[in-house]
Amino acid sequence: MQQFIRENTVVQYEEVVTWNVQPNASLEYELFYAEVTDVDRYVAAIERVDSTRWHRITRIDGKSVYVFACQETRKEEVVLRRAFARLELVVVPPIVYDHEAAMEMTIIGEGDALRALVNSIPGQIDVTIKEIGEYDRPNARATGALTDRQFEVLRTALDLGYFEVPREASLAELATELGCAESTVSVTLRKAEAAIVSRAASRDRRR
Repeated sequence: MQQFIRENTVVQYEEVVTWNVQPNASLEYELFYAEVTDVDRYVAAIERVDSTRWHRITRIDGKSVYVFACQETRKEEVVLRRAFARLELVVVPPIVYDHEAAMEMTIIGEGDALRALVNSIPGQIDVTIKEIGEYDRPNARATGALTDRQFEVLRTALDLGYFEVPREASLAELATELGCAESTVSVTLRKAEAAIVSRAASRDRRR
């Protein structure tokens, strides 16, 4: 699937939202979220993945989908998970892929274990460490209602001044910063705002 993402312009953003592994059966169940330019081509690519047993598609709109899939666990994934278990490391969902199939993940563990992991990665794989420190991502009730992508778009909009009065950034500028279509930014922002308002309103009703 990563090859399809690299060689085509269909997938703008994809994340593994969560997963569940059945080691005795060598199966795993995964929930993906994707922003694509062509849903049909994206689904066709999934169907060509040999390890996929079955999948279910939920279309959010014309450009984004959720995919619930069952696939056979591949040998390289078993090796990776054993390495994480040996080093006592935890991966924090989601795992994100950009439009070039570059993978981004948050890993929690002791400093020595994290260094050992990085040192064990083969030289032909490019690795960029974006941040090191205490894990302190906000998990407030309101932002807890957002997907990782919605949080990223909302954070970028805030940083660039989209919510200032008057506005200091346009949707087009946000789209350029995020590397996606202006329509995608618009839809994602509206969903993020709706999720936060809905969560806040629900909390007020319970008081």
